[in-house]
Amino acid sequence: MKNKVSDQALGWARVWAAVFIFILMGLSTQPGNARASEPFVIAASPSLRGLLERLGSGFEQMHPEVRVQLYFASGLNLRQTIAGMENSMVGQYFIGTGPIHLVAPGGDEVITRLEQKYYVLPGTKRSYAVDQLVVVVPESLVDAPDSLEAIGRGTARLAVADPSHTRLGTQTGAALRALGLHESLKGRLDVATDSHGVIDHVLSGQADAGIIYGDQVVKEQERLRVAAIVEKGYTPTKHSMAMERYCPNRPLCDEFLAYIQSAEGQALVRQAGYGVPANLRR
Repeated sequence: MKNKVSDQALGWARVWAAVFIFILMGLSTQPGNARASEPFVIAASPSLRGLLERLGSGFEQMHPEVRVQLYFASGLNLRQTIAGMENSMVGQYFIGTGPIHLVAPGGDEVITRLEQKYYVLPGTKRSYAVDQLVVVVPESLVDAPDSLEAIGRGTARLAVADPSHTRLGTQTGAALRALGLHESLKGRLDVATDSHGVIDHVLSGQADAGIIYGDQVVKEQERLRVAAIVEKGYTPTKHSMAMERYCPNRPLCDEFLAYIQSAEGQALVRQAGYGVPANLRR
């Protein structure tokens, strides 16, 4: 009797196992489930978090079956992660869990290096944003200068980042020289250590205005506002994305790369405080 009950239990266990497997197979063939079950991973620079979160959310709204996941690492760590993954004997998987689809470092230097090593697919790089210098003033200031030229003609003090230690300072200095303002601003330039110092000097009243990147204003929009955009005189840093060499879903990657250059994607780029690459300006 005991053996008979055991045989019956085993039989039912096999039936339910077969039903479970059948259900799983049915679910796996439903449209969109393959995409939904496999995250769409972008390996990126931490400096681009705000921008990529906006673009990722926008893409998800257009593609409800997709879930964009962001992995952040500095330029060197990003290169080492991808190199270690692609040279692994176990397979081309990101930190042991799955593949990377796109790479989006801060600036194009890292992508150029990855292209040279064939860690990203040649011909897939797409530029989608550029850093943008802006003149900022306290949100509460009513009569703000509307251009750098206006500051040059007046008596206002201008906070700038140290050109010997920061890219922001170097680009700011180039813009001031190109606009012929370096001489007129002598004695009125308030040199801060970095962008955080510029913001502190403006908010404390040590300077009347300052120059930082547009995306930094978005983070401080309750305290700062943009008085003017610096549109010439410096070479802005360009940001691009490219497909990782073992990208598992190239059609989906193509869709995302097309999206970040579309009118919808570029509107989000502007909202995040970045400029638009010259070839995408409409």
